[in-house]
Amino acid sequence: MFEYISSLAESLMKTARENYGVDPVVFLVIYIICGPIFYYSLFRTVSALGKRLWKAFMLWSMLFLFSTIAPFIYVIFSGRNIPWWVNGVILIIFLQSVYSLVMRIRRMPEGSAAGD
Repeated sequence: MFEYISSLAESLMKTARENYGVDPVVFLVIYIICGPIFYYSLFRTVSALGKRLWKAFMLWSMLFLFSTIAPFIYVIFSGRNIPWWVNGVILIIFLQSVYSLVMRIRRMPEGSAAGD
């Protein structure tokens, strides 16, 4: 059973490298590196929002957004011959992240951007 899963993973990784120009190991490393940044920036975003530090909120929320989409940026820039639906999924993830960030910013009280 383990050999089957291992050979399946190897064949998928080989396909990703040869057909699409995306190294799954690099994608995984970027994803793992962004994990702690994601959670720390989420913590700092919520903390800044609670303390009404709007400039810090913007900084940490932008870092949160970047850490969410960084692995997919790698796929967009290094991939070739990627099916259209993969780019569509990446676009949806990016747009959802931006929408979420914009909606949080819009919920801030009026005149608070200068109140940092």
